[in-house]
Amino acid sequence: MRWIGALIIIFSTSWLGFYFAGRLSERTKELRGWKLALQSLEAEVMYSQLPLQEAFRRISGQLKGPINSCLKDFAIQLETSALSAKEAWESSLMKYAKTVSIKESDIQVLLQFGETIGMHDKYSQQKQIILALKHLEREEQEAIDSQGSYERMSKMLGVLSGILIVILLL
Repeated sequence: MRWIGALIIIFSTSWLGFYFAGRLSERTKELRGWKLALQSLEAEVMYSQLPLQEAFRRISGQLKGPINSCLKDFAIQLETSALSAKEAWESSLMKYAKTVSIKESDIQVLLQFGETIGMHDKYSQQKQIILALKHLEREEQEAIDSQGSYERMSKMLGVLSGILIVILLL
């Protein structure tokens, strides 16, 4: 019976370590997804000249996961509510932020981008998109560095803490 309990403890703490390590890699993937979304938006703004809600609906169809839902929600809010683009963007991002692994600084970059969305001509909008992309690249590099240094540590800490607990209990 003791060995079964020991295995359960080690498995549980190992799972926690791997869970936290997974969240670090999810953040990097999500930031890459946002960069892809903004690059697609830049192409839509510059070349297709679609209305904002249609451009975001088209972009959301190209992406998967929570970013897709966020962009769809934004497009729907633009069509159906009396909210401004800025308010709809903030609302969509706040819903999105509750369900994903990105940090507050990442959300701030996206909120800053949302301040000017749909308010300028296409060339000024392109500059705003490029600025947001630069900020996201910086955040992505920080996420990669963080992932590299903490992912393995998190996994090992989970396993080793389980072993420590078992040793203390035996």
